[in-house]
Amino acid sequence: MKIVFTAKGESWESQIDERFGRCELFVIYDEDSNKLESISNTEVKEMGHGAGLQIAKKVLDLNPDVIITGNGAGEKALAILSKSNVKMYIGAGGMSLKEAYEAYKNSKLKLQF
Repeated sequence: MKIVFTAKGESWESQIDERFGRCELFVIYDEDSNKLESISNTEVKEMGHGAGLQIAKKVLDLNPDVIITGNGAGEKALAILSKSNVKMYIGAGGMSLKEAYEAYKNSKLKLQF
């Protein structure tokens, strides 16, 4: 299973970025290989309106099973993401990636869709 976190850093100790479309990084955790990989989201700085829509497509290209974030996605991103088989969990703001992963595994996060 692949899990994508919105993050402020590249390690398990990094904080969850509460924003979806304008987060600093996406960190992908592959449970099968037990590896973390980070993908920069710097191109979002040049985007005006509609960033969430473009970023939603970028995330779906990563083929995740689950997305974990703080506040969730906006309307435009939700329109794209909710049509996929991906599940988005929210409420991980203020947590490290490790804490968010454990909260997800223990059903402590809210399912946005």
